[in-house]
Amino acid sequence: MATIEPIKVTGLAEFNRNLRKLDADLPKVLRLAQNEGAQIVVDWAQPRVPRRSGKAARSVKAKSTRTESRVEGGGKRVPYYPWLDFGGRVGPKRSVRRPFQREGRYIYPGFHNNRDQVHDVLVDALIQVAREAGVEVD
Repeated sequence: MATIEPIKVTGLAEFNRNLRKLDADLPKVLRLAQNEGAQIVVDWAQPRVPRRSGKAARSVKAKSTRTESRVEGGGKRVPYYPWLDFGGRVGPKRSVRRPFQREGRYIYPGFHNNRDQVHDVLVDALIQVAREAGVEVD
């Protein structure tokens, strides 16, 4: 799998600042729309994460700010998630081995396989927020 480039929106921070000047609630709508795009990756990755208790799969979540969306897995309660996703050696004397995959098994492939769909959701959301702000969009 080739290196996965993030989807970058040039001028998003400035757009966000201007939205806030028009209406304080519009940037919140934009953040929720970014979560919607990230949720596509979550929906692809979660069923593929191995399950014993289900904690690792439930730890895969969409998170966003007004200018960035991301998908995260693991955390304090699931410190082994990176091992599940990327592999490596753990345990006593590093005796438990899982083949290392630089590109991961769940989140990055989820983004790679759904990149066009995520892009379309983000573009639609930007257009919708702009129209709600009263900005004419072509």
